[in-house]
Amino acid sequence: MLSRSALSVSFIRLSKSFPSFEVVTLKRLSDVAPAFSRRLAVPSRSTKPPPAGALRVRSYSTNRQMPRKEKAVRGHPAGGGAAETEASCPVTRDKSGAVIISVHAKPGSKHSSITGVSAEAVGVAIAAPPADGEANAELVRYLAEVLELKKSHIALDKGSRSRDKLLRVDSSLSPEEVLRRLRQAAG
Repeated sequence: MLSRSALSVSFIRLSKSFPSFEVVTLKRLSDVAPAFSRRLAVPSRSTKPPPAGALRVRSYSTNRQMPRKEKAVRGHPAGGGAAETEASCPVTRDKSGAVIISVHAKPGSKHSSITGVSAEAVGVAIAAPPADGEANAELVRYLAEVLELKKSHIALDKGSRSRDKLLRVDSSLSPEEVLRRLRQAAG
């Protein structure tokens, strides 16, 4: 059996219109009945001190709203300003200075070609099956040919098993020049 002095009890007191509430924790069980009955009779905006034996009284306001989080566009960080202008282009520059190309791959085509350049990604048809990384290797080879770079300058950054990929170009080309060459290859 529990002793009456070893038990602590918490209860919540709500006001009439519920804009705030308090949590009162009592030290002993003997404080519960008189404190509870006193608390029900006291108005919610009372300036009276808490009952004897109360450990703490916390007031919480429920009329505040949490701030909303900004949603990130796929492949681009959340935020405003420069990120919004870059979000309309599939070719961007990352923090390290490398050029990043967002690609939507279409493996299993007869010929490798760039099918289109949209605001979200560069569509690339790949003449290799999507098995054992063959399509990824063909994608890197074909983009190196289109951008007139070595294969070692282009690496798959994200999306090795997805159709949506991010390719990293480590060269002196600017994002504008890369985009110009991709649009020229698209026709």
